[in-house]
Amino acid sequence: MLDLKAMREAPALVLDAMARRGDERAVRLVEEILGADEARRRLIHEVEVLRAERNAASKAIAAAKKAGEDASGQIEAMRRVAARIKALDTDLARTEAGIRENLLRIPNIPDPRVPPGEEGEGPTIAEWGRPRKDDIPPHWELGATHGYTDPGGAEFPGGRTPALDIERGTRIAGSGFPLLVGGGARLSRALIQFMLDLHVREHGYLEVLPPLMVSRDSMTGTGHLPKFEDDAYRTDPDDLFLVPTAEVPLTNLHRGEILADADLPLAYVAHTPCFRREAGAAGRDTRGLLRVHQFDKVELVRICRPEESEAQLELLTRHAERVLELLEIPYRRVLLPLGDLGFANAITYDLEIWAPGVEAWLEVSSCSSYTDYQARRADIRYRPRPGARPAHVHTLNGSALALARLLVVLLETGFRRGEGVLLPEILHPYLGFERLELCR
Repeated sequence: MLDLKAMREAPALVLDAMARRGDERAVRLVEEILGADEARRRLIHEVEVLRAERNAASKAIAAAKKAGEDASGQIEAMRRVAARIKALDTDLARTEAGIRENLLRIPNIPDPRVPPGEEGEGPTIAEWGRPRKDDIPPHWELGATHGYTDPGGAEFPGGRTPALDIERGTRIAGSGFPLLVGGGARLSRALIQFMLDLHVREHGYLEVLPPLMVSRDSMTGTGHLPKFEDDAYRTDPDDLFLVPTAEVPLTNLHRGEILADADLPLAYVAHTPCFRREAGAAGRDTRGLLRVHQFDKVELVRICRPEESEAQLELLTRHAERVLELLEIPYRRVLLPLGDLGFANAITYDLEIWAPGVEAWLEVSSCSSYTDYQARRADIRYRPRPGARPAHVHTLNGSALALARLLVVLLETGFRRGEGVLLPEILHPYLGFERLELCR
């Protein structure tokens, strides 16, 4: 949420930021907020004047009664003043609620480093490795024809257990809910364990196992509500939401708290399944694992002092890149342009990996700084020094990594005709095998 005081003091800056985003609705909302804020301050001033008048009248009535004088006229006048104050307080509460509601609907101010442009037009900041460009079957074919079964382990009826079973997943829950079986399930579990170990042991994160359902306040705190309510899975009558990403519970760990300066920066990692209705993405990249409603993800969240924010984003992004390097997956780092910048994000790097079977670069991680935008919504502050006034922290998060598209690329880049799907060496101790083999 943007700072109303800063908006009042520098309205042109906020209006220009919304115009840079190309968000005409946000421009109108900012103008509406500024007008409502003026009305709010007039109401506050009128209430203060009337309260002073009421206090003076109370003293005069007390003096009149003490002197044995008739104070009925003054008492009636004071009743009218009290009624007016009550009405103004109601107007003030309604105005303030409207301002807050509109503030929740305004996106973050973009970092000056964010370039203009639309989706797909962001500059490539860095590249690593050489993408495979030969003719490869798509992952939905490879996953349906390759798998692994432990010696002595059970298999599907008929003895054919593929790593990926789209048909049965659809039968169970509908499209967008893939089913991983045998070697596919093991590969998913191995990736999660490998990434958690890496981030805890080498990158210094604290592992958290959060609730998989979160409150409306938690979703609002990270900026997922009210903007993206249609994309969320909600329970009724509890009004709880299945986590769209572990960013929500991890960021809300400190909602409403004042942190000590000595405790910053904080670094958390969590694995959760993620649930997204993808209401605004109908018809886009729906084959196989490209766009699904449920997927596993390992998420990183960092909370820091404002002056550390830029360096913390670079550090977080490097932690995500390190996963790809250890998995020997070529990638590129892209700086998202204004037209592709998330609602709550100030700046975002996307990590993209090449999927040769579908011939596309796929986003596997978004690493973002939110500056103090989420911290204001969730009221997360720190005290810079003893006795100092609390200030809002900066929050950052990034996927490290999302599994669905990672599985896509591991299947497609690891495929070797006649050999199966070769898996990265670093995963072998977690897997207990080295490849997915052609199902007999």
